[in-house]
Amino acid sequence: MKVVKLEAIPVRIPYKRVEASSLIARSGVADVLVKVTTEDGIVGWGECTRAADVPGIESAVNAMAPLVVGRSAWDREIMQRELAVYAVWAFQPMTANFAFAGIDMALWDACGKACGQPLYRLFGGAMREEVDYFYYMEWGTPKEIAKQARDGVKKGYRAYYIKAGVDERKEEAMLEALRDGIGPEGLIRIDVNQAWDMPTAVRLLKRWHGKFVIDFVEAPVRIDPIENNLDLMKQVDVPICVNEGLWREADAWRIIKSRGGHYLCFSQYWVGSLARWHMMCHAGHQEGWLVCKHTHGEFGLTAAAGQHIMLTIPNACLGHQQTAQMMEDDILTETIPIADGPRWGRIDGPGLGVEVDEDKVAKYHADYRKHGEFPTYVGKLAAADSMSGQKRQSRLVTRGKRR
Repeated sequence: MKVVKLEAIPVRIPYKRVEASSLIARSGVADVLVKVTTEDGIVGWGECTRAADVPGIESAVNAMAPLVVGRSAWDREIMQRELAVYAVWAFQPMTANFAFAGIDMALWDACGKACGQPLYRLFGGAMREEVDYFYYMEWGTPKEIAKQARDGVKKGYRAYYIKAGVDERKEEAMLEALRDGIGPEGLIRIDVNQAWDMPTAVRLLKRWHGKFVIDFVEAPVRIDPIENNLDLMKQVDVPICVNEGLWREADAWRIIKSRGGHYLCFSQYWVGSLARWHMMCHAGHQEGWLVCKHTHGEFGLTAAAGQHIMLTIPNACLGHQQTAQMMEDDILTETIPIADGPRWGRIDGPGLGVEVDEDKVAKYHADYRKHGEFPTYVGKLAAADSMSGQKRQSRLVTRGKRR
């Protein structure tokens, strides 16, 4: 089943709102789709995540094509190895991982279609009937937070995820409204994106855990060196989730062995392939970690790929990350379940088990060529403005659509 054609197709789709944190204020997702066609006429679809810019990922996919075209779609691991060894992508490992992850996904999709099986069966079969996802909170006033909390409770969400690390006074008011809105049973998770120093992390985690009960904190302090996390674990009772720092396979292995946290928040694009991510999840299980699927912002293809892997591993937690709830649209023919609720069951179609709408791909590809990617970083000032007023958000969304 040789690959005869590989296409890189960048697309952009706006969010319904701005995604704001201590790092970014972003009004949509621009990613590179990968379409592979085999000599048998089978088409496989994948999705790369973007790093600092989309053109770099698109260029990387096109540069990798000669090592893929003309070879069997089943030979993914040797392709990835040769990219590092012979094509010297070892000198740009994160770009290589982000780009090849989309190629790898497309090859898996093609192979699953060829044998008529969904990916979760090719990865050993499902260990659960469904996977649970979080409610992605939008920064706002306590009144706006309370409204979101009621919506989440009504829809059956158990885990609620909110960014922090910009303005502790406003964040504490939001956490208070969130806890009041979801009741004692809801799980509050905060993501600081490494914005705190150690004294701030100790002070706020002790205070907020005592007042609100924090289920876990993601990236509270700088991950390098890992001793930062190890020291923090001795001083606070809040479980720690590691995301930043899982940059490459070797980094992920180092952090897993360190036991410098409780949750690994990563995905296939961190280590370059679904098989290596699956392997790292199992390695984490041996060292006592739970896994929370990460997202950089994604379309339905990446969401489906992550769903298959989370169905198969023994240590998947509840409340995985998603941005389907925020998307204005997708490139699939049907809406995925987590666009409207917290749970997603088995996907029993072959391959990724989702169908791509090529008319939508063409539309959003044309949008990308016309407007470019969405701005990803506009600084803490914009993020702080997003917490307190919607005017800045509206300007960002408008600017993102007009670019």
